[in-house]
Order: sequence, then structure tokens, then C-alpha cells
Amino acid sequence: MTYASIAIPLLSIAVAAVLSGWFNLYENALSDLGHATRSHVAWIFNLGLSAGGVLIVCVAVLYVLGVERLVGVLLSLTGYSLVLVAVFDEVYRALHFIVSVLFFTLLLVVVLVYSARSRRRGLLLAALIIVALNVVVWSLHFTIKVFRGAAIPELISIFTAIPFYLDATRRYSRLACQKPG
Repeated sequence: MTYASIAIPLLSIAVAAVLSGWFNLYENALSDLGHATRSHVAWIFNLGLSAGGVLIVCVAVLYVLGVERLVGVLLSLTGYSLVLVAVFDEVYRALHFIVSVLFFTLLLVVVLVYSARSRRRGLLLAALIIVALNVVVWSLHFTIKVFRGAAIPELISIFTAIPFYLDATRRYSRLACQKPG
């Protein structure tokens, strides 16, 4: 389920991008693919994001919440915010922007909190570097438009968070299985 929660949204993004005929990684935000009135592939994109968000919540509830409550709650909120990105697509403008910012912020908060709670110095150092990198990339996007579209910063955020998500779910699922009854 953990791998599906990553693969399904990423696959839907890739399929929607290829089938769109117009998507440009450097000029667009990923969510342009989910614009209900301007994108004929919006259903692919939004279905994949919402399914991935639901699966992230399931992973959080089944494997994380019983072992590490704070990380489980934050991961559940992250998954739910991904569902909201799909539900409130680009048609909703400001609301879409807010839920997108919420998703990407929660993603980084989960990385930091998980790393801090794991009590592994190397992991925390990596998390701090990753978060700093993300802050720089997003700052460059919003201030001087180094990346004209948001797709590059979005993908950087997603791909830098995935190893932490995989580590957390692997660790907590193992601990959850060891817990008595």
C-alpha cells in the first residue's frame, strides 16, 4: 500500500502530462493538468492524486498512528491535503493555491518531525538539508521566477520527501507488527 500511495499519483501525473499534448515541465504547474475546464486529462490527474491521498491516510492509520501518534496525524493530514488538491483543482484559484501550499508544507513538516522523532542524527541532518533545499527552490520560484512554472519545485519537494516517507512507513510498520495485541 505504501508503494501504491506513491506510484499511483506519480503515474497519473506522468500519464496526464504525456496525454495532454501541451504540458511543459518548465512552464506549467503540475496541477495545470487537473484544471477541470482547460485540461482534457484532468480526470486522470485528479483521480490519481485523490487515490494517492486516500492511500497515504490509510498507511498513516494502519502503520504509523499506533506507533508514533504525531507523525501519524501529520501524515494523515498530508494525505488528506493531497485529496483536497485534487478536489479543489485550478478552477478554484485561491482555494487551490491554499490547499497546495498546505500539502507541500505538510510534506516538509512530516520530513522534519519524523526525522527528529527517529533520534537518528544523520537522518535529521539530511532532513534539515532537504527542507533548506526546498525552501530555497520555492523561494527562487516565487521571487525571481527561476522556475517559471511550479512543476520543478513541486517535483523536487515530492521526490526529496519520498525516501523519508518510505523509511518512516517501513520502520513504523515493523514496530506496529511487534506491538502486542
